[in-house]
Amino acid sequence: MAKIDFGGVVEEVITSEEFSLKKAREVLKNETIAILGYGVQGPAQALNLKDNGFSPIIGQLEGDAYWEKAVKDGFVPGKTLFPIEEAARRGTIVKMLLSDAGQKATWPMVKKCLKKGDALYFSHGFSIVYKDQTGVIPPENVDVILVAPKGSGTNVRRNFLDGSGINSSFAVYQDFTGRAKERTLALGVAIGSGYLFPTTFEQEVYSDLTGERGVLMGCLAGTMEAQYNILRKNGHSPSEAFNETVEELTQSLIRLVGENGMDWMFANCSTTAQRGALDWAPKFRDAVAPVFEDLYNRVKTGKETARVLEANSAPDYLQKLRIELDAIKNSEMWKAGAAVRALRPENRKK
Repeated sequence: MAKIDFGGVVEEVITSEEFSLKKAREVLKNETIAILGYGVQGPAQALNLKDNGFSPIIGQLEGDAYWEKAVKDGFVPGKTLFPIEEAARRGTIVKMLLSDAGQKATWPMVKKCLKKGDALYFSHGFSIVYKDQTGVIPPENVDVILVAPKGSGTNVRRNFLDGSGINSSFAVYQDFTGRAKERTLALGVAIGSGYLFPTTFEQEVYSDLTGERGVLMGCLAGTMEAQYNILRKNGHSPSEAFNETVEELTQSLIRLVGENGMDWMFANCSTTAQRGALDWAPKFRDAVAPVFEDLYNRVKTGKETARVLEANSAPDYLQKLRIELDAIKNSEMWKAGAAVRALRPENRKK
């Protein structure tokens, strides 16, 4: 492991220098990697594995839209694409990449398929940490491991294709074979992780659920909406409000943050912008801190888990989700966004 100083705290991470793709191929050469679920993470991890020289098989509900997507991506029914139960039976490494609600629903079937010495792999600590709610309690004679890419499946694939890779956390929950960590690192490298950093199942799910509901998605969406609405209330046009709220962030400023950090972004803006940002950042921090405290507590106590399982297990879940997403899509703010995106030079050329 390489020792890296993260702001005064030294952590150990795994890079391709410490654990090469060649080594990963050697570790996994006798394994059958079965990916259960071809929805969000499944396609990215499966295709990255294929491109890195591995031969994963897919388990999916036969004939549904995700099954058809797997076929379009080159997986062959009866050869590399199977119903979930059959794929789980064939695998020596069983990747549980179904939705959290889907993992709960299929667990009794999957558990029966696990053989002594298999590895049960997750990309999220949800099912294991909240086992009292999910019922996912692995048998004692398998390895239980985690590689959690810090990005959506879409970007796990995009970053792999552009050569950068998405960073991933890793953890071992149960080491039956004595090879659990080696298997975990090999799989992390095999799916194209930029680098790997250690965590636990608990820490992964607590940080992940907080991040999704917070800065990464929920807080971002809510804050954007609040600013857009204030600008519109004060007479600014939809185009101006959207550009000042979203377009400048996504097309300019966040790229500077990604390159060299927040200080670099501030340093590359006007002195007026710098002064305002430095003055107002603490106010926003202090205003939202109680919300984050409440959020983290709800995650840690399992209240958010109960909400997810209840909502996502409902028979009309997809219909209700579509209504909620359409409400965002059809709002003035995001209609303005569609118009702004259409005016980007690369889109006008199409």
